[in-house]
Amino acid sequence: MNQVAENLLNKLNEKNATIGVVGLGYVGLPLAVEKAKAGYKVIGFDVQQERVDMVNKGQNYIGDIVEEELAEMVKENKLVCTTDYSKISEVDAVAICVPTPLDTYMQPDTSYVESSSKEISKYLHEGMLVVLESTTYPGTTEEIVKPIMETSGMKCGVDFFIAYSPERVDPGNKHFNTKNTPKVVGGITDTCTKVAAALYRNVLEGDIHEVSSPAVAEMEKIYENTFRHINIALANEMAILCNRMGIDVWEVIQAASTKPYGFMPFYPGPGLGGHCIPIDPFYLTWKAREFNYHTRLIELAGEINNSMPEFVVDRCMKILNEDKVSLNGAKVLILGIAYKKDIDDVRESPVLEILKELDKAGADWKVVDPFVTEFKHNKEKIKTYALSEELIQQADIVLLTTDHSDFDYKLIAEKSKVIFDTRNAMKQNSEEISGKYFKL
Repeated sequence: MNQVAENLLNKLNEKNATIGVVGLGYVGLPLAVEKAKAGYKVIGFDVQQERVDMVNKGQNYIGDIVEEELAEMVKENKLVCTTDYSKISEVDAVAICVPTPLDTYMQPDTSYVESSSKEISKYLHEGMLVVLESTTYPGTTEEIVKPIMETSGMKCGVDFFIAYSPERVDPGNKHFNTKNTPKVVGGITDTCTKVAAALYRNVLEGDIHEVSSPAVAEMEKIYENTFRHINIALANEMAILCNRMGIDVWEVIQAASTKPYGFMPFYPGPGLGGHCIPIDPFYLTWKAREFNYHTRLIELAGEINNSMPEFVVDRCMKILNEDKVSLNGAKVLILGIAYKKDIDDVRESPVLEILKELDKAGADWKVVDPFVTEFKHNKEKIKTYALSEELIQQADIVLLTTDHSDFDYKLIAEKSKVIFDTRNAMKQNSEEISGKYFKL
């Protein structure tokens, strides 16, 4: 470890360093708050002026953050946000937490990582640490971030340091958050790894696991999400088969869960949502083509999961047909637009695809969600409704797509003509159901 690295390490350990966070979304803002709480001065960067203004007023827009803690960090001047990237020159370490979506061809869109890296490279200085946290395909840190940073004329591992440490954010998780979730860190050189690991050890409570390279860290993140992607696809396929066979898939999974080894329960649903699981596995399928390999299992899982919204609407049609009601013109009350329970996140929500299928069928739908006031559909803003007895009774079918804790399940059970439950959310109120009841 050279003197440049030693100096940075000392600043990090003594908490005299200023830390930057680029991208103040679901990953970046919680990370910025934790770094400020740990005693560092933190500068947050975002291109959205609205976000910057809210944070600087101590106002929170991310579910996993305690607003009082955010306000306290802002009040104590430990956290300040800006759209001015020239302030990068003031930081000793910076984390890149920007989106990495797929384009229309299901290929990784690294434009946000590239643009952020270019902005940072303009103000890169000796002794600076750059950490990429955005989920991406193996090779991104070394193939994209490193060359951009080295346009400064400085050498990675000698004059400045680069590492990859994947975010592990699970919105709504009551037990694990940014603070206590173990962190994986892989630097371009051993010194890069040690410096980055030191920063996270000074901020987080979870174990800091060092790996040999950024590519290993990038691949492990993809592997985590692909693991869930494939197992959820299996659960969904079992649900489709069990429906045809007249078997309750939820009872099957509950029974299988009694095995104390060799089994981990995954559950079916109306499809996949969120930024990670529906998207990340396709980073790997794209990268695999470079090595002349076809990731058959991953792509098949994607086909199954992506087909669930259509399957759900097809089931709605068949359920209504039993009462000689056409889906065309039927009143469908959808409970939940968020992709998972008790959060306000609609990113990649499968319910958005369900709405498109309902539109094709000519259904008359309304959405209830206590966490989401409005969402975009066909480029228009759609407002959600508050759950009411009147709305339930007007519906030809109540489609339960997100099992929010705030829903009045007793009211739903007693007042619905027909319920199609894609989350097994009515299990505690099954005896109170007065109408017809169907499960995924």
